[in-house]
Amino acid sequence: MKKNMGGIDKMVRVILALIAGLLVYFGVVDGTISYILLALASVFVLTSLVGFCPLYGIFGVDTCHRKK
Repeated sequence: MKKNMGGIDKMVRVILALIAGLLVYFGVVDGTISYILLALASVFVLTSLVGFCPLYGIFGVDTCHRKK
């Protein structure tokens, strides 16, 4: 897997995952939507750690800045 996510993209995903987790933790969101939100947050954290987003690969997006 070739990395296709830059640092800012990773940071934004982690922040969004934290916000989603806090919304569920404090009970702002509950029920089925909370499970969907937690699953999405998990995907955001996982893709941030790995540095590869499968959807970016499908659509040809690359936010990783490489030295040439």
